[in-house]
Amino acid sequence: MVATYRAGVTIEAFAAATGLHPELVRRYVTLGLLDPDTDPDGRLWFGTAQLTRVARIHRLRAGLGLNYAALGVVLDLLDRVEELEAALSRRGSGFGRR
Repeated sequence: MVATYRAGVTIEAFAAATGLHPELVRRYVTLGLLDPDTDPDGRLWFGTAQLTRVARIHRLRAGLGLNYAALGVVLDLLDRVEELEAALSRRGSGFGRR
């Protein structure tokens, strides 16, 4: 997906920050597990949200042993749950509050 360039770090810096090889980062992008911004030259730029996403990927792989296909499904479901919880919170519902 080509997005408007906003801000972030290069793939090399992102890989170093996450402890991943740059090729694995590219694989995550290809599989849709990460969604970096793209500048007009086609370079990938990763923001802080993608750092959180990698941490979640690591937890799911380590804790549940999910393969890459399953990771995509679970990540999408977790994102959707977060969206729904935020919507409920905005509506003032007591559901889901701790």
